[in-house]
Formats: sequence, C-alpha cells, structure tokens
Amino acid sequence: MRLRIDFGYDGTDFSGWAAQPGRRTVEEELSTALATILRCDPPKLTVAGRTDAGVHARGAVCHVDVDEQLYAALPGRSDRTPGAAAASRLGGVLPADVVVHRVAPAAPGFDARFSAVSRRYSYRLVDDPAAADPIRRTDTVVVRGPLDVGSMDAAARKLVGLKDFAAFCKKREGATTVRTLLDYRWHRDADGVLIGTVLADAFCHSMVRSLVGAVVPVGSGRHTEQWPAEVLTAGRRDPGVTVMPPHGLCLEEVSYPPAADLAARAEESRAVRELP
Repeated sequence: MRLRIDFGYDGTDFSGWAAQPGRRTVEEELSTALATILRCDPPKLTVAGRTDAGVHARGAVCHVDVDEQLYAALPGRSDRTPGAAAASRLGGVLPADVVVHRVAPAAPGFDARFSAVSRRYSYRLVDDPAAADPIRRTDTVVVRGPLDVGSMDAAARKLVGLKDFAAFCKKREGATTVRTLLDYRWHRDADGVLIGTVLADAFCHSMVRSLVGAVVPVGSGRHTEQWPAEVLTAGRRDPGVTVMPPHGLCLEEVSYPPAADLAARAEESRAVRELP
C-alpha cells in the first residue's frame, strides 16, 4: 500500500534530501526510521521536492510503498490508527531535526512528486547586520547594505508566468527548464526581516536561490527593476546573479489537486513542457 508522509526538518546539519554515501541526509534518516518501526529493509521514498544541503522544510511531503500487514500491525494492542501509531513511533526514533507531522494511506493515483500542482518556498534576508537575530542565524541570510524591498518586489513580479527559466537553473541533460512561476513577491516583516515568497508548479535545480540572487542587486541599487526580466529573456546564466546561500530557504507547502484528479495530474507533470 502507498502512504503519504507529511514532515519537516531543520536542514542545517544535513547534506540535503537525497541519500549520499558517507553523508547525513534527510532521506536516509527517514527511510531508516521507517525500516525500524516496520521491521523491514529501508524503503525507497519519493519526495515532492529535493532540497540542497542546508535548506529547510516545514511542509515537505513524500510517499512510500509498504507491506499492508506491517502497516496494520503498528498500533499493536492500542486503539490508535496505524497512521497515528506510525507518526508516534517515527517521532521516537527520528533525530530532533526531523519531525513527521502525519502519516496516512495515500489516495488512489497519488504521487508525492508528480501529483503536486505547486510548491511554495520562503527566503529570509536581513539587511542590517547589527539587527540580526543570532537565534535565527541558521535560517536567515545577512547581507550588508540596505535593500529597497519595494524595488525587489516590483522586479520579482515581472518574472511571473509560464517561461523558460534556463537563466536561473543549473541545466540537466534531457531536462526542461520551462516552469510556471505562479507568484513571486517580497515584503519586510515587522521585525525588519525581508521575506520572499516563491510559488511555482515545479522548480529546477538552484532556481529559487537564483531568483533571490537576481533581485538582491535591484534592492541594493546596482540594477534596475527590469534587469532580472532581461536576464530571463537572454536565456543564459549571468555572472551578476548570485546563487544565494541555502540556509535562508525553506519549503513551506506542497499543494495537490482533489483526489479524483491526482492520477491525471501525475501524467500531465511527467510530460516534457515546452513554451507555446
């Protein structure tokens, strides 16, 4: 049977999501924990969004296929549901920097990666080093010099739409860089922190951190509000765009369509996209 697992993690001490020999990863910790509570070999996990080293997640989602009898046996003699028992038992064996929020049987056709209709990320910046909160140093990037958040927001909104984001992605052989950026905006919070919100149907490698790196020079006055859109149109990596540090980035939410549309959405997502 297929399970949907909703979870979060502090990415500070991880080498990202994907399992790598000799490195501590979120995938390995979660797979090992599932093997422990189910008493089976470590299962293969499919995640909605693979994160790089240092990137955090509050609203991550993955799926895993497990033996139905092993899952049903998790409550033991208690009156808990298998899902509640799974979440509780995982909490007992996982390290403190990974938290499972919910475990439940997946709806028919559900694929954590391909059924998703959008992923929402946040990025935190502080432009006054003296005002930086040391308690938030692992999730907030400090930049020197004041930033005009209004200019950053205006530049960000010009990038929204169905476009080829090759200029902001690390190219992979055979993979498309066409994405639908559904929303990109910036605001300054009450405590002075600049927060970027980036929403898209999917992201390619390094895309979010590059999108942030494209508007920071606008906020500092080094480029005009039109410049990020000009870089996008040029279709190639620009040395003026810095791939921002990973620790300011957090996967906040993954959204899915109604259950009846899950399988169709997965088929649609697997198709290679091209611009009209």
